[in-house]
Amino acid sequence: MFANIYHKKRVLVTGHTGFKGAWLTTWLLQLDAQVHGIAIDIPTQPALYEVLGIADKLHHHHGDVRDFDFVKNSLEAIQPDFIFHLAAQSIVKKSYESPLDTLTTNLLGHAHLLEAVRQLGKPCVLVMVTSDKCYENREQLHGYTEADPLGGDDPYSASKAAAELAVRAWQRSFFSEKNGSIRIATARAGNVIGGGDWAEGRIVPDCVRAWAAGQPVHLRKPNATRPWQHVLEPLSGYLCLGQMLAEQPDLSGEAFNFGPKANQNRTVLNLLEALAVQWKNSNEERFVVEDNPSFKEANLLRLNCDKAHALLGWKPILSFEEATMLTGEWYRHFYQHEKDKMLELSLQQLDFFTQAAAKRNAVWMLR
Repeated sequence: MFANIYHKKRVLVTGHTGFKGAWLTTWLLQLDAQVHGIAIDIPTQPALYEVLGIADKLHHHHGDVRDFDFVKNSLEAIQPDFIFHLAAQSIVKKSYESPLDTLTTNLLGHAHLLEAVRQLGKPCVLVMVTSDKCYENREQLHGYTEADPLGGDDPYSASKAAAELAVRAWQRSFFSEKNGSIRIATARAGNVIGGGDWAEGRIVPDCVRAWAAGQPVHLRKPNATRPWQHVLEPLSGYLCLGQMLAEQPDLSGEAFNFGPKANQNRTVLNLLEALAVQWKNSNEERFVVEDNPSFKEANLLRLNCDKAHALLGWKPILSFEEATMLTGEWYRHFYQHEKDKMLELSLQQLDFFTQAAAKRNAVWMLR
């Protein structure tokens, strides 16, 4: 996979103790990379990072991306060949409660990493992960492209747009030379689902926690539409982007969307109904709609991923039904007290995904 480009390479994943970070770390370990992680804490309890038991398989660097000296010293010690920057405050609701924490983490985290790489001066590929919410959301029917305006009416969205601007500024100011050895691109994805997410305020974790306790699920916006995708979809995009940046320097400075198939947007209620089928318990399909959501959220969000398909050869693999099947299966096994088997199940799901990618002629499986 990915032209074997990560084999024995030093790969840094910031935010490796988070949901997406733990899945990415697990995949990189399967690709035989020498993985290093930067994180300030274990963000949830339970946490996928701990459930999978992967801590002794990588090099952990404990600290805050808002601390420039820590970031700089860590990079000097690691000497990374690839960096995947996922460390972030990623919850929209929390951004209303702690707007300054959201802005400093999401903006300064990017800026500190970029400046540390600049001062290190070593050849390196950086995939800087922001969000699909970096766009100025106009509730438009057609998908946002990478050329659409950045914006943000809430602290979370504004912090992600600001991070994109910081990456653009550093790339154009310090890393713009043709065939340069430091190559950077941003990746925009969001609304991922999959086993092992327990973040507060996200619909799937809220759902499985409630159902596991025999309680109803409280819905803020049941008819809000999102580009739901399994977590392995954007991660395949990040890994594909890292490979192509290493091979094609002219991609440096670009931004890429990673989302599901165009016909795969579903409402929140559609998602939970599909998960309820996977849960396979008789009295769990209960929903309570909150009449007055406590904070503003977009009703409609779509992504156009044509650029990633044209320039990277990337495409989404799973159907909505397959994504919800994998997600429901993972949580069902966890809550049925099979916690000692979750790494095995996760690797089986990764294998299912890669086998599906091969059968459906994903370019990153065929290179």
